[in-house]
Amino acid sequence: MSAEMFLKYGCNPNQKPSKIYIKNGELPITVLNGNPGYINLLDAFNGWQLVKELKEATGLCAATSFKHVSPAGAAVGIPLDETLKKVYFVDDLEDLSPMACAYARARGADRMSSYGDFVALSDTCDVPTAKMLQREVSDGIIAPDYTDEALEILKSKRKGTYNIIKIDPNYVPEEIETKQVFGITFEQGRNNLKINNELLQNIVTDNKEIPEDKKRDLLISLITLKYTQSNSVCYVKNGQAIGIGAGQQS
Repeated sequence: MSAEMFLKYGCNPNQKPSKIYIKNGELPITVLNGNPGYINLLDAFNGWQLVKELKEATGLCAATSFKHVSPAGAAVGIPLDETLKKVYFVDDLEDLSPMACAYARARGADRMSSYGDFVALSDTCDVPTAKMLQREVSDGIIAPDYTDEALEILKSKRKGTYNIIKIDPNYVPEEIETKQVFGITFEQGRNNLKINNELLQNIVTDNKEIPEDKKRDLLISLITLKYTQSNSVCYVKNGQAIGIGAGQQS
């Protein structure tokens, strides 16, 4: 790890040079393969925050498919029945792990918008997940770790140029975040709102009973919405969500 990293280019190919850096300490990522660009890392960092929060809120491993700096889909690792395996084109793969099921659901939520996505996983990328990714059109992946075999499978994508990023799961960013627009610096506190079961205590309807699976889906939808752009709605069912922002996704 280092305090700065030069990128392929900025938002557009003509925006060079481009880099990311951190003022205190070291960057929490290691690029294991590829040469990510500016948008790739925006997707990676936002996606990582989303799946990390999903894991903390539900206790289940999570995956998201990011595109255009918003989640095209997000999901937790609930097993797939035979119908869903066919719907998500993974019925030919054997021994799907919870992590693989999470990504199949996240990718399958909106396959059109997920084309060329950046993937974020809450847990180690294993072989079933890597095999699934191997045949999808995708720009890269960020995860806390990779098994040796999964890493070799992913390195074979895009003629060896697939972006593979390992992130330190214990990294905690500073409380104040800044960005520049038109030479002017904006500053604000990070959005540290904790979305968990405590938010579901004040039930304003006459019926106070919310089934556990519906509580889980509510948490998934709220966390997914946190990482969409602009005014957004979220459709969620059975542990997977589609986040739709104004002018975003399908």
